[in-house]
Amino acid sequence: MPQLFRLPAQAKPARPLSLSALPALRTLPPLAVLALLAACAGQPGQPSPAAAQPAPPPAGAAILAAPDGFAAYVLMGESGAVARVVLDAPACPAITVDGASRPMALRAAPATLPLRPTAGKGDAKPSAFPLRVCEADLPPAAASASVLGRALPLPRAEPQRIVVIGDTGCRLKKSGNEYQDCNDPQAYPFATVAAAAAAWRPDLVVHVGDYHYRETACPAGKAGCAGSPYGYGWDAWREDLFRPAAALLSAAPWVVARGNHESCERAGQGWWRLLDPRPLRSGRDCIDPASDSAGDYSEPYAVSLGGNAQLLVADTAATTWKGLKPGDTGYEQYRATYRRLDALSQQADWNIGVMHHPILGVGAELKPNGQLDWHLGDLGLQQSFGSLNPQLLPARVQALLSGHVHLWQQLSFSSPHPTQFVAGFSGTAEDMAPLPARLPAGVSPAPGAVADQFSTWIGGFGFMAMERGGPGEWTVTVHDRHGAVKNRCQISGRRSVCSVTQVQ
Repeated sequence: MPQLFRLPAQAKPARPLSLSALPALRTLPPLAVLALLAACAGQPGQPSPAAAQPAPPPAGAAILAAPDGFAAYVLMGESGAVARVVLDAPACPAITVDGASRPMALRAAPATLPLRPTAGKGDAKPSAFPLRVCEADLPPAAASASVLGRALPLPRAEPQRIVVIGDTGCRLKKSGNEYQDCNDPQAYPFATVAAAAAAWRPDLVVHVGDYHYRETACPAGKAGCAGSPYGYGWDAWREDLFRPAAALLSAAPWVVARGNHESCERAGQGWWRLLDPRPLRSGRDCIDPASDSAGDYSEPYAVSLGGNAQLLVADTAATTWKGLKPGDTGYEQYRATYRRLDALSQQADWNIGVMHHPILGVGAELKPNGQLDWHLGDLGLQQSFGSLNPQLLPARVQALLSGHVHLWQQLSFSSPHPTQFVAGFSGTAEDMAPLPARLPAGVSPAPGAVADQFSTWIGGFGFMAMERGGPGEWTVTVHDRHGAVKNRCQISGRRSVCSVTQVQ
């Protein structure tokens, strides 16, 4: 197996990028290689003195997806853009912004975290994070930024092209005997999807949650997932996200929503170390189960899209389809989430909500008798949000981007509800129950929600793209794993309509 390059304490100039020097690239799909080379093409032939040349690799360490042995990416948060680096080094590297070098701050030191007594979802073992996580805020007007000679993607003040993906990890789950063939790019195509999405050249990427799925060990004798890491440590995060998504992480800044797979009892420790854009604080890091009431909930925040529009990002990791009642921790926490969303929505005329659980979506399971068992919008959110507003969302929220249900879906309503898109179709094993072209009478995702437009894609992997039009208007295209367009939709205000009802 290729190895992770350890960065020396005294950095030296990096060698120019070449395929002969990068055997790790040959393991990536061709489209991913092209996207990676395109992302690196703008680097100067003579990197800055802060760039590091790989030292001889330590034995037994696995390489990251990136050819030079570290992950570097940009996240959008409530305070703007944050650059992150994950690497094996004795100290954090410098970041160069507009030609000026300054040190990055340590976010999380290498550590093996103690086994949580509540870890009941996966095969129990401590979570090992052997790499250093470093970060630095990026100035809003920055024209260029790089770390160790690699250029970082910078945010646009008014992004025109947005990629939406969700539910991307490879499912390994003992309960239910659900073992996806992680070693087969046809059965687990996230790397292909991510490379195609990067080739679409987005200005921004929105991930609607559920990054990590390798919770239990692959059974002996199952070749499709043989050798896969499992558990909640770095090795599983690397294979579920950082290796397959390398091209897309290099293509544009990311907005990240938290899914139920990133709750504290599951992959929450990795979520706080690697992805949440806010500062990492003791007690809100999912290490101590006694502090899960802090680690499982966080305030919504806004990400400006310019043009009097913004994304509203909400953490719904700990909600439940079983519902919440007054007095439950989640009930009060999500009431607070609604109030904050309402306040944030006043900052712009056009708001797009980003939350993992679809409060206005539907799913279904096929029962043995051939009938559909319908799963409606998330009941925990409906009960907590609905206690403050029967329409469930603030009036200025025009659309919702969600995942959780493993398919692509669009719903628009004649009632005063925002349009709902579900994009949980980017890698995780798909939900295969055949949904009808129209919702049956009596089936509604939420009380009072009257759907008059309904479009689905069942069993297909891909990504969703949004291109900006006039105020409150977006053109949506639905792409398969290779980037081919399968459906087109128009968003205007709170309404949306798609050209294809059922994608085949």
